Amino acid sequence: MSKMIGAETNAKAETKPRGKMIAYWSVTLLLASAVMLSGIGQLMQYGGNLELVTNLGYPLYVLTILGIWKVLGAIALVVPGFPRLKEWAHAGIFFLMTGAAFSHAFADDYGDYGFAIILPLSYAALNIASWALRPNSRKL
Repeated sequence: MSKMIGAETNAKAETKPRGKMIAYWSVTLLLASAVMLSGIGQLMQYGGNLELVTNLGYPLYVLTILGIWKVLGAIALVVPGFPRLKEWAHAGIFFLMTGAAFSHAFADDYGDYGFAIILPLSYAALNIASWALRPNSRKL
């Protein structure tokens, strides 16, 4: 009987870290994919990126700068090792997304139903979740 209880306790102990790891990778891969695709779109000046930047009053070369940093940040989040680089990537993504939300708010460019503010803030929230769930191997 005690062996069964011990086995059940071990199974529960293994489930929690495994569940946290699944949550971490789910959130991180979603975040990295969104940031990577956004960065590629900005580098290609694809879709509404041109109007988006000019409506906010920024010069077009900002697309290239943001696109490069987004692609590099997405890569930094998923490659193994480099915990300090990951910290910087998380910080950069947070500042980038909150800055985007504030830029839209200050330019009175809320989009349909506030989408232009809600989307970057939801990415900032994903970023915070990814950072909070990261395993010890990815911490400083």
